[in-house]
Formats: sequence, C-alpha cells, structure tokens
Amino acid sequence: MQKLILLTALLTVCVTLSCTRQQKADLLLYNGNIYTVDDSFKVAEAMVVKDGKILAVGKTSDIMADFSAIETIDLQGRFVYPGFIDPHSHFIGYSMNLLHANLWMSASMEEIVDRLTEHKGKMMGDWLQGRGWDQNLFEVAVMPDNSLLNAAFPDIPVYIVRVDGHAAVANDKALELAGIDAGTRVDGGEIALRNGKPTGLLIDRAMYLVSSQIPQPAGNDKVELLKRGQADMFAVGLTSVCDAGLPRERVLLLDSLYKAGELDIRVYAMLSPTEDNFEYFLPQGPYQTEKLTVRSVKLFADGALGSRGALMKKPYSDDPGNIGLLVDDVELMRRSCQLAMDNGFQVNTHCIGDSAVSLILDMYAEFLTPGNDLRWRIEHAQVVDPAEFDLFGEFNIVPSIQAIHAVSDMGWAENRVGAERIKGAYAFRDLMDQMGWLPNGSDFPVERINPLYSFHAAFTRQDENGHPQGGWYPNQLLTREEALKGMTIWAAKANFEENTRGSLEKGKFADFVVMDEDLLSIDEMLIYELPVLETWLGGKKVYSLN
Repeated sequence: MQKLILLTALLTVCVTLSCTRQQKADLLLYNGNIYTVDDSFKVAEAMVVKDGKILAVGKTSDIMADFSAIETIDLQGRFVYPGFIDPHSHFIGYSMNLLHANLWMSASMEEIVDRLTEHKGKMMGDWLQGRGWDQNLFEVAVMPDNSLLNAAFPDIPVYIVRVDGHAAVANDKALELAGIDAGTRVDGGEIALRNGKPTGLLIDRAMYLVSSQIPQPAGNDKVELLKRGQADMFAVGLTSVCDAGLPRERVLLLDSLYKAGELDIRVYAMLSPTEDNFEYFLPQGPYQTEKLTVRSVKLFADGALGSRGALMKKPYSDDPGNIGLLVDDVELMRRSCQLAMDNGFQVNTHCIGDSAVSLILDMYAEFLTPGNDLRWRIEHAQVVDPAEFDLFGEFNIVPSIQAIHAVSDMGWAENRVGAERIKGAYAFRDLMDQMGWLPNGSDFPVERINPLYSFHAAFTRQDENGHPQGGWYPNQLLTREEALKGMTIWAAKANFEENTRGSLEKGKFADFVVMDEDLLSIDEMLIYELPVLETWLGGKKVYSLN
C-alpha cells in the first residue's frame, strides 16, 4: 500500500513538473494542414501564438507537449495559409468607392444611366458618381461620351470612372463646375473633343480637373467607409494591403486611426510624388509600425491599355497614330528617384506600355547597380519589349504584376498591340525567371478584391468559366506554389516586410487564413466560389464566415 501511495505521488510530481515546463501561450491550433510557406514550403500540423506572434509550428504531438494555451482550436484537418497580401491595391480608394454606383460589367451607356438613376437616392452630397464601366463590354466597343448623362441628369454633376481608373466621363454640369472648355489643356492627360466641344471623356491627368472639385466625405463618414472596406478585405483573407499613391493627409489619417485603435488591417503606403510628401516624409526616413509602413514613392509613367493611354513605342494596332500618354514629367520622375535614393525610400512606377517600361528601366539604371537590394519596382509591367527583359534581372528591378489583368484583358489586348508585341505582354513566366520571385496583386478596385482570383489567373490564365482551354498564352503560366508565394511571402518581400509576415514562422505576426480546401490541389473551377472560413490578424480573429 505504501508503495502504491509513493508511486502515485511520484507520478503527480512528474505531471506537475511536465506542466510547469510547458511554455504558456495565448492560442494553439492543432490537427491541421498549415502551409508555412517557409523556405522549404513545409506543411505543419500545429501552430502556437503569444502576444500576436508565432512561437512555433510543427507536429501536433510536439506542440501539445511543449505548450499550453488559453485557447486551443482543433482544426479538424482544415487548411491554414499565411494571411494574404495584396502588394498593389488602393485601400482608401476602394473604401471611398463604396459610396458610388457600381458600374462593373455594364453592357451599355443606357445600362449605366439606369444604374446611376437607381443610385441617385443614395447619393452623399451633390455629386452623382460611379465606377467600373468598360467600353470593351459594349456592343460597339468605343469610348463613350456624355450625351446620355446630359439628357438624364441635366441639373446635377455626374462623374463616372472607367474600371482601370485612367479614364472618366463627366456630364456638362460637371465640366462647367470644373471650368473645362474646348481650350482647356493639361499635361499628361487628354480632354476629348468633337466638333470643337468637349465630349465629357477625360483621360489620365485630365480627370483631376473634375475629381478635385468633388467634396470628400466628412471625417466620421470617411472612418466608417474605411472600416467597411477593411471588413471586405478580411472577408477574403487579406491581412496586409498596399495603398498605391497617397497624399500626405491620407497617410496621416491612417496613422492616426491606427494609434487610436480604430483600424487593424496592415497597410504599405506608397507616397504620391508631391512637394508636400517630399518635405514631410522623406527627411524622416522610412516609417514603420506594426500596422503602417511608409517607405516608397509611387510614380506614373503612363496610363492604361484599356483606355489607350499606355505609352507605346509604336502606335496602337487598333488606333494608328496614337502612342498613348506620358503622365508624369520625366524630370519629376528622375528627381523623385534621386530623393528616394538619398533618403532610403523605394521607387515604384506604374508602367503599362513598352515605351513606359523602357523609359523607367533606363532611368532606374542611372541609380541602381547590379546586385543591389533596393527593390525598386515596376508596377504592372504589362507590355515589355522582349529585348529588355534581362534588365529586370541585371538591376534587380521587381516586376509587381497582377495576373488577373491578363484574364480581364485577353479578349481585346491582342487587338491593341498586335500579334508580335503580345509576345512580351502579361509575360509572367519571363518576368518570374528574371528575379526568381514575383509579387502578384489585384490593383483593386480596378479588379475585384478577392486575391484568389489573381491566384487562379496566375496558374491557369483562364477566366472563371475555364476559358480558353489550356490557358491564354500558356507558356507564361506560373505554378500553384509560385502563385501562392506571389500573394504571401513574395508580396511581403516586395514591401521589405518578409521578416514580419508572408509566412508562418517563429517570430512573425500570427496573420493567417483558415479554409476548407487545399489551394495546391483543389479543382481550379472551384476556386472562384471558395470561401474563407476565418481570418486572423496578430492572433486575433477578425473575420468568421459563421
């Protein structure tokens, strides 16, 4: 009997000592398939989190033996991925657009007027606005004028933005308020005329003449819109997003909301090339908190292919005589590069056409040396002269692509640039081979916000219905693993944030997504309907499907 009592006491002591040796944590997940997206692309079973960061990942038995947690979750075989990162998007713009009429997939100007009429009762302020039209979806695929807008809304200003954000149509009332007439000119933009009168169509910098007249939402309204936008992003698994091209006041607004605990989603902010930004931010050097990073300048070399504003070496195949637009002045861009270099900032330049890409590759080469790790980026890199692909690799210039653009544009892109130039367009495999890594975003609200759509486009080059069979120019396909890295670890690397996010490894933020399916093996036809079950940011659940 005494031996039994002694044995029981010894076992109790052993269990107690074992428990006291366990590290205490806040959250422990086990029995899952956790894609760490580390260097070996390891799939773990369990993960443990404390103070918003990952303590360890590994086998369930090992993690359960070494850690105890306040909250434990049996994943029951579900799949966990690093929080999705969009390396090129427009967070504030998307959120403010929630006030506007949704013109996505409109088939005609008549349908646009109908949608605007329906939205009129929901207007905030005196301006009727919409976004998302694309003339390529019209029966006659020509850029629209404002005649129907004038007839339907003669007394209120109307302003509707094309899906790519590089063209807009304003009615006569809006043109009047902006002081636009047949004699108005603007560098880096175009005001379309017919019979000596503005048609209402505005391209690139000309858009600002009208948009600058539109009152912005008040402070509280703006905050609520940002929270609505953030909720949409969490619902599709986004935990970090870029905001490409911000003025000083918007960056400071984000910073103030983070400091007040009003906003959670992590933002990588690119500064617009204004004197205000240069004087305020650059002398301070890069600014980084857990939620906000400010260390890059966003430039615009040209416009968009859809509105024929992309700057081409030779005229458009479907618009002889038109080579597109240079948007930012060359000397402004060169000066911006010098200021960024002097103050430790990254440069990220919007380039769609082959002439714009060539211009910026050459300009970057004036500042960069082979083997540098400054990660200056060319945003979009949509049409590249094949003779210049190797310049990306030579100067370590990062092509920041949006694979979904290839799918959205494939119905008309070859008509724009012709059979020869299309070989260097949307050339993701050729770009991938230059650097060995490739960030992949969406450019929302130009495209829909769900990062899985661009993930799908990267390895299928097909639309959601599986067209075309085999993929559009399939020689440019990426693999599924590359596509997943493009919206996780490589997206983080493009933002100099690979040491804090982008993979599920010890010491990084516990930003992750839980799903029912394996993205590396699921039938691609199911991806567009695949829901996110949960999104976690810093070990805190910020979205749940149920």
